Amino acid sequence: MEVALRPATPEDVPFLVELANDADTEPYLSARQPRDAESIAAELDEVRDEPERGGRLVIEVDGAPAGTVAWRLVNERSSIVRLERLAVAAPFRGLGVGAVASRLLQRELLVERGFHRLELEVYAFNEGALSLARRVGYVEEGRRRRAYRRHGRWNDAVLYGMLRDDLDAAEARDQT
Repeated sequence: MEVALRPATPEDVPFLVELANDADTEPYLSARQPRDAESIAAELDEVRDEPERGGRLVIEVDGAPAGTVAWRLVNERSSIVRLERLAVAAPFRGLGVGAVASRLLQRELLVERGFHRLELEVYAFNEGALSLARRVGYVEEGRRRRAYRRHGRWNDAVLYGMLRDDLDAAEARDQT
């Protein structure tokens, strides 16, 4: 199984809309996640115009669309990137696709592009995403208590960060 990341294109909009609205995916995505074709196309236009400030990527498995992830530069002076919208389509879940894609993105952003820090925030009820974050080397840095109203109730969010040293340690751990 070959996992790769590539920039999303207008041709990917139907896949991205389907994934964002999938009944098993939608509950775990941010309430502000674009879900319609027009909003997703506008997001793609925005990241296309400023590729050094962010990206919406398609995760491919053996050349087939299997998921998505996005990143954006949130603090230029301190070189901090925020990751969001990681979602893997149902046929590819449980195969390690999210972990491989996460590692590819970490390496791209921290090593190839030289950003200083990656950050992400996960709903505390999203056990799969919490487990993935820890498995691929993110360090838990805190919790926002009852930070987001989602699904009719207040939910905590868990904050994670990663520096180049954390990536090196995670990759070394994977080698053993």
